[in-house]
Parts: sequence; C-alpha cells; structure tokens
Amino acid sequence: MARLKTIEWVDGRVKIVDQTLLPEELVYKYIGTSEEMYEAIRTLQVRGAPAIGIAAAFGLYLGIRRIPDDAPAAVFESELEKQADYIISSRPTAVNLPWAVRRMRVRAASLSGARVPEIKASLLAEAVKILEEDRLMCRAIGEFGFELIENCEAVLTHCNAGGLATSEFGTALAPVYVAHEKGRLIRVYADETRPLLQGSRLTAFELASAGIPVTLICDNMAATVMARGLVDAVVVGADRIAANGDVANKIGTYGVALLAKAHNIPFYALAPSSTFDPSISSGREIPIEERSADEVVRGFGRRTAPENVEVFNPAFDVTPSELVSAIVTDVGILTPPYRESIARALSRRS
Repeated sequence: MARLKTIEWVDGRVKIVDQTLLPEELVYKYIGTSEEMYEAIRTLQVRGAPAIGIAAAFGLYLGIRRIPDDAPAAVFESELEKQADYIISSRPTAVNLPWAVRRMRVRAASLSGARVPEIKASLLAEAVKILEEDRLMCRAIGEFGFELIENCEAVLTHCNAGGLATSEFGTALAPVYVAHEKGRLIRVYADETRPLLQGSRLTAFELASAGIPVTLICDNMAATVMARGLVDAVVVGADRIAANGDVANKIGTYGVALLAKAHNIPFYALAPSSTFDPSISSGREIPIEERSADEVVRGFGRRTAPENVEVFNPAFDVTPSELVSAIVTDVGILTPPYRESIARALSRRS
C-alpha cells in the first residue's frame, strides 16, 4: 500500500482518514462544516500537530464559507474572529493549530476592503498552501533526518509521527521513509503508546502497509529493548517546542528520553519549523491538555479499573532540552544551545 494521504481538499470538502477506526477499518470521512471539523480534531479523528494545523485552516474556511457574499465587512470580520476562536478551542497543546489559524487571519487582514467572495477564495487558497507546504516540509525533515539515522539498523519511536500525523510523509518517521526509498530498510520499534494506543493502532499500521519492518512493544518494554542493544536511536515528533528547545509530545515521551539518556542512545525530535513557539521561554509554560478518565479506565470498551477511582490523564508531557540530542526541522538539523539555533532557524524560515 502507498503512503496514506491523511487530509486532502476534494470537491469542496475536506477528506480525512478517520484515525479512531484504525487499524480495523480504513475509512475516509468528508467534512463540510466547521462544527464537523471541530469534532474531528477534538475526538482525534484527525491528529498529529501538523495535520491538526492543516485541519484548522480548512475548518476556519468552512466556517466563513457560509457567510453571505453580500455581508457587510463588519459582519464578515466578526464571524471570522468567532470561527477562528472556535477552531482554536478544539485542542490546546499543539501550536500548529493556532499557528495555522493566525496565518488565515493575517491573510484575511491583508485583503481589507476586498469583496467577501474574494476573501473567501483567498482563504481557501491559503489553506491549500498550508497543506502543500507541509508536504514539502516533511520531505525536507526526512532528508535531513536521514543523515542522522542512515547507519542505524533500528530506531524506536513513541506515538505516531508518521504520515498519519501530517499531510502525507510524517516527521519522526520521514527519515525512515526516505531510507526506504533509497533501498535502506531500517526497523522501527513502536511503543504501543498508552492510553489510546496510537503506536499500535497507527504507527504499526502505516509502517506495515508501506513494507517497512516494524516491531510493536508495550510502553514498559522500551528499557529492555534499549538495554539489549536493539535500537540505535530514538525518533519522536513534537506538538510544541519552546524557545529553549523543551519539547512537548505525547505522554510517555519524557520517560523514553530519560531511558535513552541512561543507555547512551541519541534522542531526536523531528518537527516542522511551524512547531516552534518562540513566545514560550521554556516547557513549563506549555499548556498540557488533560483528557477524559474513560480513556484510561475503559480503554476501548472494557472497564479495566474500579469504579470511582481517581484518574490523572495528561495527553502530553515535556522533555527538557538537555535530553534532546538534536532537533530536525525543514530548515536543517539544530543542536545545542537550542535557544540560539532555534532563533537562527526561525530567522531563516522568515
């Protein structure tokens, strides 16, 4: 099977892979309203920071598309802001979401005085541009990241930062796909990633579909895999990276980073430059989404904990920059000191 396209614009609607149904069913869903997109993001039908950003841009367009073409400018602007705030509220941690919405707002502001149909068309074009840019950025991440793992026999990854988390190519898994294209098969050890099992449901699914060797492990097996010398590096994605290089990613990533440090294994974070948030000095300022207790105690339908037990269910954690060997972006490989290298990278992208 070819690499899946997670999100596309098709015949006036957004076509997504409903990731809540994987791996049992590969179902494409068509989204035509901002309310449907809000729910798709909130319920993880579409997930992964880059893909969420793309979805948010299209969601904003779907929200303003229904405004009458003859609406007064003040009415259009008010509804645009309302829809933007609405989409942003769907999930709080991934910075790509407000980043994409901010781009759409800036685009609309640049057309002050234009007719409503012209603004609508321009916003759709901007959303499509964000989608296409993501494909190019992920390809670049793959090429840069390949330089770090080309001599690896196997890598370990946590959660899903492959094609299903982006428009197509992935971030953490992009170098693995590049290696595959070059005839170099690198085995991936995939943590199952509790509590929603994105590693087993998504990462294992997409890698196996692409013909890449993958070994699924429970989260608590990572230390044993490292101790036995089965992996040469860790590759993970990111939902937000602070100005100092602290990395917010799926819960459990911090633990994997600590294990990698203990076993002298390089730990690489791979993300597009849109994932950097220079407004946040360190990871302590990154908002962490907390999700329903049912995800922990009821899993995928069967209760696995006693009634009324207290549950703590943060969806993300923060890996301190000192545990990160390198950050791979679409503008190059960044190394410590990260505050300086991130600032330079953002300057180059601007």
